[in-house]
Amino acid sequence: MKKEKMMLHTNLTKSEVSKYAFLPGSPQRVERIAKYLEDAKFLKVNREHETWVGYLEGEKVLITSTGMGGPSTAIALEELAELGTDTFIRIGSCASTSDKCSRGDVVIPAACVRMEGTALHYGPIEYPAVADVEVFDALRKAANTLSYKTAIGTVISRDGFYSQYDEFDKPSAYYIKPKWEAYKKLGAIATEMEAATLFVASASLNVRSGAVMVCATDYKKVNKTYPIDYEARCIEVAIEAMRQLIKEDKKR
Repeated sequence: MKKEKMMLHTNLTKSEVSKYAFLPGSPQRVERIAKYLEDAKFLKVNREHETWVGYLEGEKVLITSTGMGGPSTAIALEELAELGTDTFIRIGSCASTSDKCSRGDVVIPAACVRMEGTALHYGPIEYPAVADVEVFDALRKAANTLSYKTAIGTVISRDGFYSQYDEFDKPSAYYIKPKWEAYKKLGAIATEMEAATLFVASASLNVRSGAVMVCATDYKKVNKTYPIDYEARCIEVAIEAMRQLIKEDKKR
């Protein structure tokens, strides 16, 4: 029997993956998501990519952590897509940039400001970073069904985690700060580090993706702890959305 190809970073093979996948950033979040699946079990871990597998609506579903930022997110996406996964939901966290978004809110980005570099390797800057409409609709409906306070809109995806703060004083501050303020004035509700890469890279690979996050901060307030008590909200929204996507796919 011919040995299956193992992907370089996730160490996954075609027989191990599925059509559907959740992409949390943190490896520690993977097992917490797995508790919502049927017959969930640990599969593999390599570098920042930890993978568990389970079932929803009778379909195998993967959970693979991406790690922080665009480059490792793109690697996980590319390797899973090459093996046959075509539907992705990022489950993560974000920080508020608007009084419309508060700590504990469920945040569903319709689009992202491309304040990062990885997506440039998949599409020119003029191409917008937007969620797949089917995945976005499923997430929005799931949040409504679960009655969680939800913020929907544009988020800022960036590479510099600390560059959002007023005290940012690196040599590039003259360039970053005005842009940051412009994005907020245009209505950006939150900021994070992976969604723009996910959306643009997904478009280039002809797969569908969306994202749901828990807001970790209040606007203009420094919250230095991760809101673990609220994390279940975005996980539950993602699980319900994936259930609906699976059901709709079965009708086709």
